[in-house]
Amino acid sequence: MALELNALTATMAAGRGLTSTEAAQAAAALVDATVSDETKETFLLTLARKGETAEEVAGFAQTYRDLARKIAWSTWPSRGIDIVGTGGDRSGSFNISSASALIVAAAGVPVLKHGNRSITSKSGSADFLAGLGVQLEATDAQLLRALEVANFCYLYAPAFHPAFRSILAVRKKIAEQGAKTIFNILGPLINPARPAFMVVGVYDERWVEPLALALHELGVRRGLVTHTRAGGGMDEITTAGEVRVRGCGELSGVDAVWLPGDFGFAQCSVADLRGGSPEENIAMFSDLLVGGVSDGLMDTLALSAGTALWVAGKAADPAAGAKVARDIILGGALREEVRRLREAYRPA
Repeated sequence: MALELNALTATMAAGRGLTSTEAAQAAAALVDATVSDETKETFLLTLARKGETAEEVAGFAQTYRDLARKIAWSTWPSRGIDIVGTGGDRSGSFNISSASALIVAAAGVPVLKHGNRSITSKSGSADFLAGLGVQLEATDAQLLRALEVANFCYLYAPAFHPAFRSILAVRKKIAEQGAKTIFNILGPLINPARPAFMVVGVYDERWVEPLALALHELGVRRGLVTHTRAGGGMDEITTAGEVRVRGCGELSGVDAVWLPGDFGFAQCSVADLRGGSPEENIAMFSDLLVGGVSDGLMDTLALSAGTALWVAGKAADPAAGAKVARDIILGGALREEVRRLREAYRPA
């Protein structure tokens, strides 16, 4: 494996990208405990300097999907969606994707959300959802019960990708140097449930196109990759300014820059979307349930969830979906969703 990874590193250093097969081989070598950390680090930094292609990203993602913990999901993934960001934008925003996912679940679309604790922000999806009663280290039976009871389950990445333990030290060392690698964008693509519908936010606009192509290669039926340009860039759909979007699967024709006004919203400030610690964000979420948040955050959550409803085929367009989402927030359905979620994960 080490010799193979060294050879692939040399290939990239010579200026050639990897085929999807070579990328899959490299992905397997990176989580092989017999390969040295130095060999792994050199490969990852060489790949990052070259610039990762959609083909390489898809090859990596397919390998890690195949290595992930398996669950007999029945038909849930064929009807399900994930609303997820790569993280890494350092915007300090509220947990927009997680709150949007709960709104979408309340609207009747199964949500199979994949995520982790925070690395670069104060509150990652796992930190936020655990505060709402989600059991991170859930059994297969608990996850399936959560879908039955609340239309929502959370796939905590460390519980589904044990192979990643062999690359943790290298990733930590590279991160401490201030560098980013392919692992900074893989998380949303390696959801082990493989939902048919995906809304993926990216921390840097340069990833919009390649991730849309990678999701297409991975067989996502309807997907959308997004990036808000305001505030130095955000891995969310927001009403804070221009949002770059690119579709995949049945939405491959979507390639645009959206403005809040396109959907009837006023532009908000990035400050309207700022969050804090998990406890502070949960308090904000409680305020949301009674309409007690800024107009900018309310509009952003309506548009984010509404877009997801459109991607899942449950709304004619994002604007129509946003109307449904706002009614769910203000009409009590979101509060009921949280009650069901807590019930679903409560120990028997």
